[in-house]
Amino acid sequence: MISKDAVILEVVEKHPSTEDVFRNYDDIAGKCIMCHNLFDTLEEFTNIYDIDLDDLITKLNRAKQK
Repeated sequence: MISKDAVILEVVEKHPSTEDVFRNYDDIAGKCIMCHNLFDTLEEFTNIYDIDLDDLITKLNRAKQK
């Protein structure tokens, strides 16, 4: 299970199917998440861009099962 302490780069490396989830947040962030926030934890990332952490984790865990 992906947790709030997971680093974005590690999530995508272990579960490539999660990349699409992060790309969906590019418009909200106003920039490419995969370019600018790879070394942030999920919690740090959601705090920076005021994103619902639980919702993101749910989406990532669903995506990794594909």
